[in-house]
Amino acid sequence: MLSVLRIFAVNHKKMSRLHINNMYCSKIRANLKKLKPHVSIGRHYSSLPGLIGNDIKSLQSIINPPIAKIRNIGIMAHIDAGKTTTTERILYYSGYTRSLGDVDDGDTVTDFMAQERERGITIQSAAVTFDWKGYRVNLIDTPGHVDFTLEVERCLRVLDGAVAVFDASAGVEAQTLTVWRQADKHKIPRICFLNKMDKTGASFNYAVESIREKLKAKPLLLQLPIGEAKTFKGVVDVISKEKLLWNPSSGDGKDFERKPLSEMSDPKLLKETTEARNALIEQVADLDDEFADLVLGEFSENFDLLPAEKLQTAIHRVTLAQTAVPVLCGSALKNKGVQPLLDAITMYLPSPEERNYEFLERISRLLLPFADQHVEIPSLTAGNIALTVGLKHTATGDTIVSSKSSALAAARRAEREGEKKHRQNSEAERLLLAGVEIPEPVFFCTIEPPSVSKQPDLDHALKCLQREDPSLKVRLDPDSGQTILCGMGELHIEIIHDRIKREYGLETYLGPLQVAYRETILNSVRATDTLDRTLGDKRHLVTVELEAKPIETSSVTPVIEYADSVSEDILKASQEAIENGIHSACLQGPLLGSPIQDVAITLHSLKIHPGTSSTMISACVSRCVQKALKKADKQVLEPLMNLEVTVTRDYLSPVLADLAQRRGNIQEIQTRQDNRVVIGFVPLAEIMGYSTVLRTLTSGSATFALELSNYQAMSPHDQSTLLSRSGLT
Repeated sequence: MLSVLRIFAVNHKKMSRLHINNMYCSKIRANLKKLKPHVSIGRHYSSLPGLIGNDIKSLQSIINPPIAKIRNIGIMAHIDAGKTTTTERILYYSGYTRSLGDVDDGDTVTDFMAQERERGITIQSAAVTFDWKGYRVNLIDTPGHVDFTLEVERCLRVLDGAVAVFDASAGVEAQTLTVWRQADKHKIPRICFLNKMDKTGASFNYAVESIREKLKAKPLLLQLPIGEAKTFKGVVDVISKEKLLWNPSSGDGKDFERKPLSEMSDPKLLKETTEARNALIEQVADLDDEFADLVLGEFSENFDLLPAEKLQTAIHRVTLAQTAVPVLCGSALKNKGVQPLLDAITMYLPSPEERNYEFLERISRLLLPFADQHVEIPSLTAGNIALTVGLKHTATGDTIVSSKSSALAAARRAEREGEKKHRQNSEAERLLLAGVEIPEPVFFCTIEPPSVSKQPDLDHALKCLQREDPSLKVRLDPDSGQTILCGMGELHIEIIHDRIKREYGLETYLGPLQVAYRETILNSVRATDTLDRTLGDKRHLVTVELEAKPIETSSVTPVIEYADSVSEDILKASQEAIENGIHSACLQGPLLGSPIQDVAITLHSLKIHPGTSSTMISACVSRCVQKALKKADKQVLEPLMNLEVTVTRDYLSPVLADLAQRRGNIQEIQTRQDNRVVIGFVPLAEIMGYSTVLRTLTSGSATFALELSNYQAMSPHDQSTLLSRSGLT
């Protein structure tokens, strides 16, 4: 039997006897009959963390290293910034792998799904565990494609730190902003790695400035590049004033030399580095009072005398406080700059004991993750990341407890403590981690099995996939009885379709991809309805009067209100049935059958004959709401997307002309090195298949990124055209 392994993280120094948090950021599917470590064909793996050469550590130190020596980090970035390549180099230099994998060759450790290797992108997050200079690092490689933003969200919420990878020729890109906001939301300390310094158009200064301007962050320059683009050959360590040069004859980047800068051989570089170091010291002193006292007291006359360890400790505090971000650079593909990045991860990102979670792990079976490999371990202490198997009824965002009674008791104790201390961040607030915010799907299509007899198999496959991926929604069309697949984008649905075929052996058929519209109303209307039905010898009689009206604040579910004329006795007995009826009616609007949003329903009168069932009450309320919605002036809302197109100047005009035909609204055109970045909005319905068109228009040189902005009202003409096309007018 196949089961999904779920990654969980436990933090912390205070062992409170109660909780662990269950984190679902894994893509690891394991045959439970084969829970032994196994090796993929064509890759060479080293021994487990802690087993390097003949240096065999104790089993306890391998499984449960000191909590101060643990780093739980994620790698996050815009698509194609080099996250997976950076991860691959990290694993190689740490001794986890013995050969360098390549995204284009489809043999990387963390991209082990067939779809990932075929497309050269990360689709689901993967966890790996390795050691670096006495530190245990639990690393999660996350997707960069907008369709899989939820994967990043559910990983960041339990990690202690993150490495944001940037394409040095592009700086901050569209998805960079998204993942950065997610990290801000979860208060994740992070460091920046300016990757692809060898790429044509790479600019260290441009990338740093984009971090400052677009992310509103304060970059701390810990390194300077030696050369850019084709001339890039190494980096300067600003703190130690040393240059790191990689041996050009070394094919794997393991060999590099570290030399102090000297006035004789590097006068210009030494001057730039000294100025950068002084600026760094002043910047950190402005952000850290303890360091400022040290600098002003002992080293105000000569910053050169300031020990590197003192500066590094202060940078660690500043990073943990999230008042600034350390910046490093390199080229993962060309094997330059990755080892110093590993040093920075252990030096500047926090250990679990420096974060604010308090859970105790209590799970019977544990596995240590190595991407698509795993090894069973006997125990785990706070601060580690591991896998657990066999949880059949859990879902993303759950917190697992030893028993329901102990959880309730702990929650009550925490609330009492919070009341006593009158502090905002009470123990009750920290008892459970927040659930994952799941975005609403914007595309849907029908999915059918090859035969009616295979429908149960399809239902099972979709149920399993939904547990892994909560952004995937499945519903049944009440009119046709067809199964509807709802997802975050074309690629998302395509991947799900492919996984059903590969992992469950089902050849399914997808209907045409459709946009997930929504509906609302423009004016207030009242409606009355009566349901009078006799079943057997029992009469069911309900009379409802209610009002539907538009609201200004955005709400995907109806706002339910009750007039003073509705008695509390009726509400007490029938409120659940009433609200079930209202929610049911708002699932399908009168125009397209799309969900209703931005609507308030006020119940003014409800008369119920004694003995009337709650089902009949719900049915009458639902019918009355539908009657009111049909009477109102109706409006279709369409998903509006943020669009960012990066194109060379030569192809700018045809791209702009094409967007104008797609009802695009251009906000600005930025200059990014030799490219132009077109930023604007475009309706989702107009952008389907855009990648093929853009490739044709620009001879394959342009790229684009999409992200849902909001739902906006269609113009009367566009709405009429849509309804005519749908055969509804």
